Amino acid sequence: MKPSLRWARNFSVEKQDIEYLTNLLLERETPLDTETLARALIQERINKEAAVLRERYEGARLYNPSLTYAVGQRVIFTEFDYATAVVQNTRIGNNTDYGEFTVIGVKFDSDDLNTARKLREFASALTASHALSETDEQADTFLTMTDLDLESIMEVAHDEIVEKVANGLKSSADLIHMARKWFPRDLLMDANIGHLNLAEAVLDIAGGGPMQTSEMIEQIGGLGKAPLELQIFSLNYALNKDSRFDEVGPSGEVLWHLTRLEPQDVQQTPPMLRYTPIDYDRSILSAALLALESEIEDEHSAIDPAKVPQEIGTVTIPLTYPHRRLGTLPLSQHTSAIFPTARQTPRVWFTLVDGQDGEEYPAWAVRKDRYVFGLGKFYRKHKLPIGAYVSVEKSGEPGKVIVNFRGYKPRTEWIRLIVPKQDGGITFENQKRAIGAEYDELMILGADDLAGVDAAFQTAQHKKSSLASILRNLIPPLGALTPQGTVHAKTLYSTVNILRRCPPGPIFATLAANPDFQNVGGDYWKLSGD
Repeated sequence: MKPSLRWARNFSVEKQDIEYLTNLLLERETPLDTETLARALIQERINKEAAVLRERYEGARLYNPSLTYAVGQRVIFTEFDYATAVVQNTRIGNNTDYGEFTVIGVKFDSDDLNTARKLREFASALTASHALSETDEQADTFLTMTDLDLESIMEVAHDEIVEKVANGLKSSADLIHMARKWFPRDLLMDANIGHLNLAEAVLDIAGGGPMQTSEMIEQIGGLGKAPLELQIFSLNYALNKDSRFDEVGPSGEVLWHLTRLEPQDVQQTPPMLRYTPIDYDRSILSAALLALESEIEDEHSAIDPAKVPQEIGTVTIPLTYPHRRLGTLPLSQHTSAIFPTARQTPRVWFTLVDGQDGEEYPAWAVRKDRYVFGLGKFYRKHKLPIGAYVSVEKSGEPGKVIVNFRGYKPRTEWIRLIVPKQDGGITFENQKRAIGAEYDELMILGADDLAGVDAAFQTAQHKKSSLASILRNLIPPLGALTPQGTVHAKTLYSTVNILRRCPPGPIFATLAANPDFQNVGGDYWKLSGD
């Protein structure tokens, strides 16, 4: 095993390590992140080990059969894991195969390596060829033995070491962790109510934010004469404890926003996006239905993370009714690799860039309920229909994501139009509409009476309609629009979500398990007996 790997696997954080890191923070008077502290701790450990080993091996020589050794000489034996021994006596060797040589009798510092007579013998002054004779006597004994350095250790166990250091730091009541950095509680600067009120006024003038802490400090006149890094840390700590302020920066960046000026649909998940989990048997889903589920890219689908590629370029998904209505997109297992996120921040502010014309829109990633808000203007400007294919990709600039679609000159096409009914339900009609974007033919929908469709959603929530009940009501009017009188599973997913937020898995499982529904091949369904 390489020394770096053995060292990394045995790494643990002790009480004295936390004391060392606390003192380091006190000396520097600057907040530091876990990565920096972990690297400092490892380097300190290496330095200490080096000092101990240099003292232990000072004056010792690596064992080499071709060399001579005097009584009292300390010798290092590499074949015994660098154990040390002291030469006790010497004598003339007696073996004609090796010619003239000397035998040294040594006593090891470790009793485990000594014989019952307390001495072991080794050849010296050997003129015959021997593998150990190739040892470089001029080599640095310590470096030869350890081959340890900071980068080699971090290379083999970076994540494990950083996590162990973070957990160790969290155990200390003397340290504060804020904005991804650590600092001793006793040295924290006082950010009082006056500073916080000024910070609120600064953000208010800026439209609520977002704003970097350093910019806020500059505008409020600072917290004192301490280093700026400490002022930033102290103000971050105070802002974090005040509900007026919300930290909305992506990973690696701290940005503040006034909570009261954040969009309502960011502060509270809209009812149309709220999903109450439904238990169902995934084993009854056919391979074709599972493939459809993957294509749809619903944020609440149970997709195997092991199948999600580490590097994702562009993700393209069909637009569902609730996301089109609310100006949102799903934070699915694929799209979440594109959109900015943060480990401890529930809402992340970032910028969407229109791939058609470069216009930028402020947007929010709401991690808890898995959606991105801020696409309403983009949808309206380009007149995207429900079912349109929307793509997202990283822009190359931190905090910016490109949103796009494949457009063409608008042409008139037949689509399913949602028609609200007097009884609070919905039906459908085939109507001609001008479409200028590629779309999924099985999921496309149109809606002229949005208020009526919203009322139908509210009625369904009030009735607490089951999936089976909703499907029984949707299949007849949808089937009437086709010569075969059948409805595709993706169409049913698209239309169910007009009335109730639900991923495809439970919908498909209801179709497969309930005898009211009959599969007629090709993932098309009808009511049994029709």
